[in-house]
Amino acid sequence: MKPAERSLGADTRSRCAWARTPLGIAYHDTEWGVPVHDDIVLFEFLTLEGAQAGLSWETILNKREAYRKLFAGFDPKKVARFTPQRVERLLVDPRIVRNRLKVESTVRNAKAFLAVQHEFGSFDKYVWDFVDGSPRVNLWSKPSQVPARTPESDALSRDLAGRGFKFTGSTICYAFMQAVGMVNDHAIRCYRHGEVGRVR
Repeated sequence: MKPAERSLGADTRSRCAWARTPLGIAYHDTEWGVPVHDDIVLFEFLTLEGAQAGLSWETILNKREAYRKLFAGFDPKKVARFTPQRVERLLVDPRIVRNRLKVESTVRNAKAFLAVQHEFGSFDKYVWDFVDGSPRVNLWSKPSQVPARTPESDALSRDLAGRGFKFTGSTICYAFMQAVGMVNDHAIRCYRHGEVGRVR
């Protein structure tokens, strides 16, 4: 998602250009770019960003509550125990993205996630080390300035792959980093740029 100035109806606040629908605006105004340090939420975003591959974020937002229900509230301990039979049931449920590789990767990623927690104490500590523990604050004025990937997302992607994670390419990792506030990619004219920047 690339930011640019946007106003909506009677609400004169400028927003990032991708926030065009009620669902997208609500997500933009309350979640996108806010630093996350909760492992459950980090696993949720890692899963959802992987599920988005090839699709729109709006599609994923519409399916988000179903994902939460069907994937045990994104508790990695529970997801890691999903049986092949449970995976098969998920693959016929129209409320989620019925892609076998994506669903199976979520179970695999849950196991890898638990291994990271065991090694580092938390996934939060592990992942935030890729930005030295603090959000990278960008000052984009045009959508064309926003990268699809960065050296940090490249490094995160390589490390995750080495730990057995799937659907964590560099572009997906950068979208994840944007979502969980590891980078602040709100446009400089977006009213959320300054607000998000005050959260650590």
